[in-house]
Amino acid sequence: MTSTILISGANRGIGLELARQFAEGGWQVIGTARDPAGASALRETGATVMPLEATDPASIAALTSQLAGQPIDVLIANAGIAFNLGAPPAQVTRADFVKVIRTNTIAPFMLATALKPNILASGRKVVSAMSSLMSSIGANDWGTQYTYRASKTALNASWKALAREWAPEGITAFLLRPGMVATDMTEGQGIDVTLSVAGMKKVVEGLGTADAGRIIGYDGFDVPW
Repeated sequence: MTSTILISGANRGIGLELARQFAEGGWQVIGTARDPAGASALRETGATVMPLEATDPASIAALTSQLAGQPIDVLIANAGIAFNLGAPPAQVTRADFVKVIRTNTIAPFMLATALKPNILASGRKVVSAMSSLMSSIGANDWGTQYTYRASKTALNASWKALAREWAPEGITAFLLRPGMVATDMTEGQGIDVTLSVAGMKKVVEGLGTADAGRIIGYDGFDVPW
């Protein structure tokens, strides 16, 4: 039986490559984009393209309604943002914090909870989002990146709670670390996106229920808390 994966923020970068590699691997792919009409590259992967503004509750509700009764084996809440990464503390604004937390922390959590019935209806029952080495408190020995770090650390905490609560229902909630990938977000710095995604795909396809609550890198190594 063909497995189904839903990838949010799939119109470019990591999300687009995830859609491409999973589709090539025989998965049924649902990819979301803010502007489906402009997501031609995503459509070319063979994915079903659906609209989603991940920070908008009404948009999540509309997506949930469209997907009613559709089993989703794997959810990857990929949509995320980063900006002003090098800003000193005095230049970080309240608006910066709110925007990044809304997108990187609240939106994945709300999407996962909204699509829980679809996950439960599937065979694999996997719920994931994108964490980062920047989320690690113990590994932070150089500072900077205040809003991004905070958003990902908070994501880790909420996802760990989901993992504990949903495990008895057979759901494996875990987080992925793509590494620093050469995309528009990183201004082309980092590893090739195909390498990162190939590693994450291998992680997803090899998951078991014992992996709930882990933060697993594209290289198979866990991120320290």
